[in-house]
Amino acid sequence: MSVPSAQASPRRTYLIVDGENIDATLGMNVLNRRPAPDERPRWDRISAFAQKVWSQDVVPLFFLNATSGQMPMPFVQALLAMGYRPIPLAAQGGEKVVDVGIQRTLEALRDRPGDVLLASHDGDFLPQVEDLLDDEDRRVGLLGFREFVNARLAELEEHGLHMYDLEGDADAFTTLLPRVRIIPIEEFDPVKYL
Repeated sequence: MSVPSAQASPRRTYLIVDGENIDATLGMNVLNRRPAPDERPRWDRISAFAQKVWSQDVVPLFFLNATSGQMPMPFVQALLAMGYRPIPLAAQGGEKVVDVGIQRTLEALRDRPGDVLLASHDGDFLPQVEDLLDDEDRRVGLLGFREFVNARLAELEEHGLHMYDLEGDADAFTTLLPRVRIIPIEEFDPVKYL
């Protein structure tokens, strides 16, 4: 009697979003103020980009700090409507709860097949990203504002880390951001600046 072969599940991309980090970098480093609603990333565009990057299904996970005991329900409901899995975490004391949650998730992904796209600039994830890059069968990407990515994370590009820009590659914004960054000539579109 032959044993039926287990059907392999399709390969997928795990999109890990450090919402606090993306929002803080946008506000403090790019805009120098709190972002207006029309200046925030379009999260549906980011998950669509993640699907296109490696042409496979995406598991979008959005980490939130809920230590205050309050959840921004309209935002959580919008994330759910876009197919994200919100992960509101709480801690007692000064623990960086979102970072700890993402670190644990990246560590858990080490034992699962699939690719990883991390939306963050934070160097706190360096050991986990390095560990994921050690797996030759896994693609690992970082999505953020390239000029604000932690320098040690950026160095991992030499070791196979794929770098993607939130504005240029993912087209996550509906308005042109006031960024001053190096633009590869093949990406330069003068119409955006006129």
